[in-house]
Amino acid sequence: MDCQYLPLASTGQFSSLFLDYITNKDSLKPFYGRFPDVAAFEGQINDKTFDEANRRVLVDALERQYQHIAVKPDFSTLLQANTFTVTTGHQLNIFTGPLYIIYKLITTIKLARKLKETYPAYNFVPVYWMATEDHDFAEINHFSLMGKPYVWETEQRGAVGRMSPKELKTLFTQIPEKLALFEDAYLKHDTLADATRYYINELFGAEGLVCLDADDAALKRVFAPVMRDELINQQSGELVSKRTAELEALGYKTVIAPRDINLFYLDDQLRERIERKEDGTYQVLHTKQTFLESEILTLLDEHPEKFSPNVVLRPLYQETILPNLAYIGGPSEVPYWLQLKSVFEHYQTPFPILMPRNFAMYIPSVSAKRVAKLGLTPEQLFQDTLTLKREFVDNHTRHTLKFDNENKTVNKALDAILHKAQMVDPTLERAVLAETKRFADAVARLEKKMRRAEERNQEVGIRHLLTVKNELFPNGSLQERNENFLTFHLNDRQFLSKMLDAFDPFDYRMQLCLQ
Repeated sequence: MDCQYLPLASTGQFSSLFLDYITNKDSLKPFYGRFPDVAAFEGQINDKTFDEANRRVLVDALERQYQHIAVKPDFSTLLQANTFTVTTGHQLNIFTGPLYIIYKLITTIKLARKLKETYPAYNFVPVYWMATEDHDFAEINHFSLMGKPYVWETEQRGAVGRMSPKELKTLFTQIPEKLALFEDAYLKHDTLADATRYYINELFGAEGLVCLDADDAALKRVFAPVMRDELINQQSGELVSKRTAELEALGYKTVIAPRDINLFYLDDQLRERIERKEDGTYQVLHTKQTFLESEILTLLDEHPEKFSPNVVLRPLYQETILPNLAYIGGPSEVPYWLQLKSVFEHYQTPFPILMPRNFAMYIPSVSAKRVAKLGLTPEQLFQDTLTLKREFVDNHTRHTLKFDNENKTVNKALDAILHKAQMVDPTLERAVLAETKRFADAVARLEKKMRRAEERNQEVGIRHLLTVKNELFPNGSLQERNENFLTFHLNDRQFLSKMLDAFDPFDYRMQLCLQ
């Protein structure tokens, strides 16, 4: 597969905070630990210690979660002191969701491989942190296949990982393609978490990828001391707010806003924020459940699974229960992690290396031929449609579409007229300038008419240009944010393996992959 590369800054698709991070800008260095290059992992390995008992808790949890999967990864390596993880995470989008989720998983797999090559004395396990406790169903209930959207409608509520996916049977009747893997996943498993683990294992289990569901009582018990401190002292919100203000003082827009208590109450069909009232009691919002401090702490001791970290504490939870070295995230995730370093410092937990995921645009052979025939460069593909069309017309016309030379001649004459008029009567200046403005407007209108006429002359080429643009930027945004991997996998069963071969986890550029 032929690949071309483009700096991310040239695409116009990423925030200044993200771009400054990947270019190692000095002003951002206080907001993270180590910059993500391969040499940084030596120090990260030395800093990361992980309790042997916690390794056993982790492996036991994985064994429980994979108990109904016949062919599974070998978890025993995680019991070894020289084994570390590299992790990415995402919501449980149906049918894998947008293409970039697959790219996150592939980047994580490739990072584990690269680290093993560089540090052969250690083992590196790629982990997919399934966001099973997330309750924003609207983010996960749809996907796009070959440009057509499909939506899962349900009355279920609460943590999405606990939802039954069997309602998706209706969706399979709407999809023209036979998707046996996903039918087995969704119709033969009781929860969305189990279904997702099943199909991810089928897709990437052979590559060593491990799926972790942190909605687990034993894992939550490991994190319980932090949750207890959060309930009593509520320090994480203040720490993140201070760090957020520092980023904003540098001119950056931040992503997350902390709460006083950064925990949810979690139960079947329910995930709601916990607030402490002025009288010292704790309230589960939008319910009648209230607790005295002693009661909520007893509940935490007995049922830690009923507490769910929000976006502020979830990263710390991850780093507490995993022997983790790096987190692989997208252009929104990396910036919000930069708001969190002080929380890690407070709890004396090493801050992981933040790795941007790989970014790619897959160009099928038909589109690749059109791009070549149109003579488009990678930079041009990322231009907005109006600019792209204008440049195309200018580059392919046999005519001059602007009156630049003529304007110079006329403007010289108008200057002379203005000078003569002013000599006769200075008050005539306004009248002459008004006529000059009318003339300039008339010329501009003529230029627009000429351009529209030339666009009609080049109608076929422009139509092909817009077809390519719409194919590669569905709905006007990046392909990887819209299309599902099945759009390409169904036409090329080697799609995933090709992307596995093509990705380099330390290459922070946009990759254009031609089929």
